[in-house]
Amino acid sequence: MEAIMNFIHQTGFYLFGQGDNWKCLVMIVIACVLLFLGIVKKFEPLLLVPIAFGMLITNLPGANMFHEILFAGGHIHWDLFGGAPITQEFLNQMASVGVSDAVLNAVSVGQSISVGLVDILYLGIKLGIYPCLIFLGVGAMTDFGPLIANPKSLLLGAAAQLGIFMTYVGCRLSGLFSYTEAASIGIIGGADGPTAIFVTAMLAPALLGPIAVSAYSYMALVPVIQPPIMKALTTKKEREIVMKPLREVSKREKIIFPIVVTIFVALLVPSAAPLIACLMLGNLFKECGVTERLSKTVQNELMNIVTIFLGVSVGCTATGATFLSPKTLAIMGMGIVAFGFGTAGGVLLAKFMNLFLKEKINPLIGSAGVSAVPMAARVSQKVGQEANPRNFLLMHAMGPNVAGVIGSAIAAGVLISLFG
Repeated sequence: MEAIMNFIHQTGFYLFGQGDNWKCLVMIVIACVLLFLGIVKKFEPLLLVPIAFGMLITNLPGANMFHEILFAGGHIHWDLFGGAPITQEFLNQMASVGVSDAVLNAVSVGQSISVGLVDILYLGIKLGIYPCLIFLGVGAMTDFGPLIANPKSLLLGAAAQLGIFMTYVGCRLSGLFSYTEAASIGIIGGADGPTAIFVTAMLAPALLGPIAVSAYSYMALVPVIQPPIMKALTTKKEREIVMKPLREVSKREKIIFPIVVTIFVALLVPSAAPLIACLMLGNLFKECGVTERLSKTVQNELMNIVTIFLGVSVGCTATGATFLSPKTLAIMGMGIVAFGFGTAGGVLLAKFMNLFLKEKINPLIGSAGVSAVPMAARVSQKVGQEANPRNFLLMHAMGPNVAGVIGSAIAAGVLISLFG
């Protein structure tokens, strides 16, 4: 009978009734909602499904796949990975740097951590490996030709980063967030999930779960968020502007471009070098013509494997103890602000540029300056064709779109340099 009772007390069903484990039930419901959105509604399923499933398994009491204490205070505690017991001195130190009581109360003095599967996978995020490998794949799947053909696109991509810095200011004025937390939330405005994860893992790891879920959720909702803002800031006549076809970009230009950008950006913002270098290396694989096998591997097998590891690891950080808080609601709200200002920044700069240009540009392509590739460019095309069926803006919008990827990586480097 004692053995049976011991077994019952170790089951997750029993553990749901202990302490704050009711929060785990709420998180499981949220995870199931995200799975529904990913599978049924097809909102970014390649990312939302593994993230939601990671959120599901980390909130099953007793599974012990992820231990927040191993990464408490923003650092990897390698001694705990090696089986060293937790000391009172360690707990006091973690409390002094702001680690939540929920994380500290989950362990006890003298306890040794049995490292779980996700603890190992999460190292790829903490060490900045997964976001960089994702950028490698993005580079191999991206055509920089529209950006090279129309260098003015760089300005539109830069203007769309307005959302990052406006959100940072808003977070600081709210009084809810520190400098590093505000910087991590602001990067949501870049509409670039890997960049948001890269910055947050370095500056505010405790917020990684809510920021990653917010970033990817709003990326999936770009077709819903952007059109009302685009239409509100432009007239029908502006949306009807037909742009001339872009010039053909030579092979030599496409090969030289990633090399020059890597050198320039790495020298300008060294903190952005890992992201930019991987992005441009992937693009060089694609364009140089002599590494076809590497390009295909990066675009397919490597990208798919890393996406699985990244999604599950990020989802597992969304525990009930850290996710269900006023800060999470504030992060979700500021995420909308970030996307709104990013979209508006690109559109408004395009309108301003038209005051001086003989050949007018359609302001709708400015909204593609957020780096949700190629979704934001497709939204520009769709809204443009609603105003004028003869409008074909997709390739024009791809210029600001890929410029936004570069811009968000540079913005990430700036924030890491300032607050890291």
